[in-house]
Amino acid sequence: MAPKVLVSDKLSETAVQIFRDRGIDVDFMPDLGKDKDKLAEVIGQYDGLAIRSATKVTPTILEKADKLKVIGRAGIGTDNIDKDAASKKGVIVMNTPFGNMITTAEHAIAMMFAVARQIPEASTSTHAGKWEKSKFMGIELTNKTLGVIGAGNIGGIVCERALGLKMKVVAYDPYLGEEKAAKMGVEKVELDELLSRADFITLHVPLTDQTKNILSRENLAKTKPGVRIVNCARGGLVDEAALAEMLTNGHVAGAAFDVFSEEPAKDNPLFNLPNVVCTPHLGAATTEAQENVALQVAEQISNYLLTGAVENALNMPSVTAEEAKVMGPWIKLAGHLGSFIGQMTDEPIKAINILYDGVAAEMNLAALNCSVVAGIMKKFNPEVNMVSAPVVAKERGIQLSTTNQDKSGAFEGYIKVTVVTEKRERSIGGTVFSDGKPRFIQIKGINIDAEVGAHMLYTTNEDVPGIIGALGQTMGENNVNIANFTLGRSEAGGEAIALLYVDEPVPAEARAKLAETGLFTQIKPLEFDVA
Repeated sequence: MAPKVLVSDKLSETAVQIFRDRGIDVDFMPDLGKDKDKLAEVIGQYDGLAIRSATKVTPTILEKADKLKVIGRAGIGTDNIDKDAASKKGVIVMNTPFGNMITTAEHAIAMMFAVARQIPEASTSTHAGKWEKSKFMGIELTNKTLGVIGAGNIGGIVCERALGLKMKVVAYDPYLGEEKAAKMGVEKVELDELLSRADFITLHVPLTDQTKNILSRENLAKTKPGVRIVNCARGGLVDEAALAEMLTNGHVAGAAFDVFSEEPAKDNPLFNLPNVVCTPHLGAATTEAQENVALQVAEQISNYLLTGAVENALNMPSVTAEEAKVMGPWIKLAGHLGSFIGQMTDEPIKAINILYDGVAAEMNLAALNCSVVAGIMKKFNPEVNMVSAPVVAKERGIQLSTTNQDKSGAFEGYIKVTVVTEKRERSIGGTVFSDGKPRFIQIKGINIDAEVGAHMLYTTNEDVPGIIGALGQTMGENNVNIANFTLGRSEAGGEAIALLYVDEPVPAEARAKLAETGLFTQIKPLEFDVA
């Protein structure tokens, strides 16, 4: 059955057609997002949800979204989506950060010009029939120093445009390396230096715990007298009340804001102040940008539902379509390894340690980690997936660590998962063969070669004669067909294990018969999702 997607906000017909062309069943209801009750009523039918800003994806909506796998936001901001609730529900949240980069950067440059030359006030005055030429004395941008807070995708474009205007650019960004800064033609500085040197300051960072109120009252006091401040990024980055005071006392010469701490902004300390330019969150409001993000979100949702590719996800690692093709079997293997250990472990888990060897160490480890953790956590919550598993593990206080190493053995690569509890450590290793099938290759340090099946039986015993006969006879007497039978031992007469791949679950009666033989120290039925 084809995946089903709901478009609950206004997207272009071209974007909607992308879903149809990709074989996805799509319902286009552009006004449904405004009716939360109706949305809650129908959301349970859909695998995907494509929205803009009108639709509010609340915990109440997500509670009803039993089939939902992905939410795609046509745009950057996802404040209208409860990402914590989505993660716990196992729903991927995507945005489209690249479709409106140029548009938002251009708006910041336009706002900088507007506040430098007092264009809105001059326009209003002239429309009123006044000719106050001497009142609106502006400044040039040429040779002024622009301080860019956040030199990522949009901030980088602003830097480029500002250099084209012959401005000097200093940038504060903890993730910007010296080499990249030099290549961009900007000077990397700490925040205090930027504040003291910049004639204009423009912000291009997301709103996080680290960036909230980054231009606080204290930091605004550190700015150069006569500075002009532009915010086209997110409300909440600037203490608006403190900025209003500094605009009034003249320390700050002007401000241009497209975003506000509360939106829609009906009342704000910056409103009606001289030389403050305000626009209603227009950063992405161009025809080109709206079309770009609509097309992008349709492609991203389609790619995920059809191929498993995860692009621009905010609550799980991204996996490109190319990575998905190569990594698909390894992601399955990681899940099987986690599932094995999860099913074998009854006591609380303290830590999960994952070793990646050879080709596995060169892959997208964040995605593989999520698959391992999801496999383990399914024992405790069958509804968990790669999105929700890290949240569940974190809530349980489980520590996750990884180790990478070069190829160290006969296999091109392998993954080994070790779980630590108060009582013991338990480990399992696996690889992917050339046929693309995952295999278990080591359990408890004992080498094996076992195909992964939907129904399996794991036993441990002392290495003595009669084990194969007991297992085979008991399975036959209980009409359980063995598809594959793998044995391994630490040494002659030492600890031994058996792993049976069977066509149907081993009934309790058969397991009881095995226990009665007294040959086995452990008998454990296992189930794996091999679809």
